[in-house]
Amino acid sequence: MKSKLFLVLFTFFVFQWSQSQNSIHAKLIDSTTQKPIAYATIELNKKSGVISNNNGVFQIYLNKKITAKDSLFINCLGYETKRVAVEKFNDSIIVLRQKSIELDEVLVSNKNYTVDEIIEKTQENLATNYDFEYTKSRLFYRQSDHNNMIKNTIDIKKSTIPEINQKFVDSVLDIMPKNSGNYSELLGDLYENPFAKNGLKLDIIKASNLYDKNNEISFEGLEEKFNTIFKKHVKRDSYFKIKSGIFGTKEEIDSSLFGDTKTDEDIEKTQAFIDEQKKKESERKKNFLKYRKRAIANLETSSFIFEDSHLNFLEKPNRYRFELLDYQFLNGEFVYKITFTPKRKEDFKGVLYINTDDFAIVRVDYENVKNLKNFRLLGISYSEYLKKGTFIYAKNNSDKYALKYAEVESGNKFGIKRPLKIIEKNKHVKGRRKQNEISTDVHFIVSNITKKELVVFENESITETAFNSVTEKAKVKPTYLPKYDPEFWQGYNVMEPNQAIKDFKSIE
Repeated sequence: MKSKLFLVLFTFFVFQWSQSQNSIHAKLIDSTTQKPIAYATIELNKKSGVISNNNGVFQIYLNKKITAKDSLFINCLGYETKRVAVEKFNDSIIVLRQKSIELDEVLVSNKNYTVDEIIEKTQENLATNYDFEYTKSRLFYRQSDHNNMIKNTIDIKKSTIPEINQKFVDSVLDIMPKNSGNYSELLGDLYENPFAKNGLKLDIIKASNLYDKNNEISFEGLEEKFNTIFKKHVKRDSYFKIKSGIFGTKEEIDSSLFGDTKTDEDIEKTQAFIDEQKKKESERKKNFLKYRKRAIANLETSSFIFEDSHLNFLEKPNRYRFELLDYQFLNGEFVYKITFTPKRKEDFKGVLYINTDDFAIVRVDYENVKNLKNFRLLGISYSEYLKKGTFIYAKNNSDKYALKYAEVESGNKFGIKRPLKIIEKNKHVKGRRKQNEISTDVHFIVSNITKKELVVFENESITETAFNSVTEKAKVKPTYLPKYDPEFWQGYNVMEPNQAIKDFKSIE
């Protein structure tokens, strides 16, 4: 009996040990500052790899038998390239040293260009430096959505319907989530045809959706509550006068509220509205492939290499001021470090890192300098106050630059602050037409922050035939996760989650 138990335990530990050898989990830090190094590229034998997250953490699965020839190559802007032998690796911390550069080193094979000449050559070489052919990319996409209810009050000034009082309204507001987070992740192969309008095909390998179902507001539940109250107090043939500030409108009562079965045009319109709300409530659970593919496409095409991008510093360089700050080191190459700021009405400033040999932009960091949208009228307000991001490019098997990493964070606020009055009238009731009145002051402010991250582990050119042969699995659905599960991506190379994701769990 003891020998059997020993055998089981021995097998278990051998299995755990072998599993641990199939992946490397570590943190990158600066040798001088001891601060984490984000967005470093970690490649196995310079073929495929991952990128460190905001905290400098990465995990890479090896998925092959390790030999003495296998090495990790770690590259990051401004640091010396580091080679680590996989077979002997046993550290949880990897230290990178900053690369000191002598100006003479850079200028050995380069003319001393002005900053305007550098930008001009970057624009001239755009079409030849970047890969605009048929490609296949193994990628990981993460979208994080955070909603914060800054203000939500409805003050009842007058109500002739007893059930619709301040206590009832406050109870409805209380069930609305004040803060909510939603994390969607997928791993897949993206096939791109640059010559077609919708030339993207996405083969999803695995996907997850991490959120709290308790924060979902049921449209059907609220609809049932209000219908019960209105059936009790509102006349069948009444109509509503709705006023907000100086504006007013008239709405007929939907007779289906009272159980009538006739299907006139008004009832059909009302039902269509209700169906639309229910559809929106479940939209993110359906057509996952379609909407995520669109999100990835929008993220990619927002880069400077595409026409009509908001990053138009190459397309319209006369609208920006450029300044050559320094030289840095990346992947064994020197790069110019150039800042750009708008002269007049443009929206973004940032930093460009341009290869000194071929004038390819290998990285851009940018952020908005002003609100991108502002709307305020009669108590309704909307602003897009945040948009910042990073694009990193690296050469693929065709010796062309392809997207390696993209991150875009955007934020907006929506607000309503105005009086709202609802009056029930009925011309068939003797005496005054006015039957009921609800008078309120409404004040809502909601902020939304969305962060999109895209990591490309492998990128290669493919033929048109290979692209056409790909068939998408249209009905892919993500796995719902009520809390962070460290085992979900076990065995897959993905971008390590940040602390907010690791700490997430639904409220029981």
